[in-house]
Amino acid sequence: MRVLSKYTELLQKRGHKIVIVSTPQKQPTSIQQLRSLIKGKGWLPPLPKEESHFDNMDVECHVLETHRQITNRDVPDADIIMATWWETAEWVAALSPSKGAKVYFIQHYEAFDYLPQGRVEATWRLPMHKIVVAKWLADIAREKYNDLCISVVPPTVDTKKFYDVQSQAQQPRGKQSVPTVGMYYTTTPWKGCKMAIEAFSLAAKKIPNLRLVAFGSGDTPPPDLLLPPGTEYNISPTQEELTKFYSKCDAWLFSSISEGFGLPIIEAMACGTPVIGTTAGAAPELLAGGGGILVNIKDSEAMAKAIEQISQLSDAEWQIMSENALNTVKNYTWEDSTALFEAALYAALERQAQLTDKA
Repeated sequence: MRVLSKYTELLQKRGHKIVIVSTPQKQPTSIQQLRSLIKGKGWLPPLPKEESHFDNMDVECHVLETHRQITNRDVPDADIIMATWWETAEWVAALSPSKGAKVYFIQHYEAFDYLPQGRVEATWRLPMHKIVVAKWLADIAREKYNDLCISVVPPTVDTKKFYDVQSQAQQPRGKQSVPTVGMYYTTTPWKGCKMAIEAFSLAAKKIPNLRLVAFGSGDTPPPDLLLPPGTEYNISPTQEELTKFYSKCDAWLFSSISEGFGLPIIEAMACGTPVIGTTAGAAPELLAGGGGILVNIKDSEAMAKAIEQISQLSDAEWQIMSENALNTVKNYTWEDSTALFEAALYAALERQAQLTDKA
C-alpha cells in the first residue's frame, strides 16, 4: 500500500486523475460471534478502522459499505482499471470494458498454501497487462503462463528519509565500534527469521562481541519471541527510529524464503548499510552492484560467513561497500519508478486499443 500511495501521489502530480476503491476491514462473522459466546469471551466488538497510507492524501477514495466484491456500480468509467491483489484481479476481470483497460499490479507470486488453490494461478492467465515489481515475477509470467505483456517496474525509497547526505559528506559513516547486524523479526515462516537467528548465533561464536538489533510490527512482541539474549528489539518503529535501526548496523540480514521484492533491502541500502540477503525477491539484482553479499535461501552457514566477512573488513573497505549500497538506491528515484509505471499504463492502453481494432 505504501508503494501504491507513492505512485498515486506522483501520478496525480503528472496530471492523472486517480480514484481509489476499496473494501472495509472484515468484521467478525455470525459464526465467529457464536464461538466467542460459547467460549465465554462475550460479544466480539467491531474492528476499528485501520490506518491507511492514503488517509492524508489528496485523492478521491471510496470505501464500500461492506466487504464484498467490487462491481460496475462501484467504480467510475475510466481509461484504466487496476487490480492490486489476486482476489481483486478476479473482480476487475468481470467489470465492463467501459471501466478501462485492465491492469494487474503484482507485488508477489501469491500461490501460498493458505490461499484458494488454483484461483491465484488463474489470475495470472487473465488477459490483463501485468506490472510486476521484480524480474523473477516477469520470468514466472513468461515461462509458466506464456504471457509476454509484462512491464517490470521496481519500487524504490526516498533516500532523503533515510540518509542525511550533507552530514555524511562532512563525516562519512564508518563501521560500528561494536560489530552490529540487524534484522526484521516476525514469526511468519517465509520471512526466514530462523535462518537469520541461526546465522547470527554461528557468527557470534567467532565474533564474541557481535550485537543484534531487530524490529517487528504489531502492538506487542510475538508470544514466541526467539531472539538471542541481549538483542535490542523495537516494535513498530517510527520513520526516525527505523532509520536509526538501519544506520547502527554494519550489515542488514535479509533472510526471506519467498518475497515479492524486499523493501527492507533498499531501505537499509538507503541508509548506506550493506545487506546480506538470500536470493529471494529482487535481492539478486539489488546486490549485484556490490552493496552486499548474496547467499542461498536457508543457508545459515553462508550467512554467518558473510557476517564474519563484513565484520572483518577495514573501515575503508566497509565504506566502499556502504557507498555501493547507497548508490544502488540513490541512482533510481521515485520519479524514475513513476515514469516506468506511467509508461506501463500507456502500454496497457495501447494493447487494449490493438485488441479493440482486431475485434
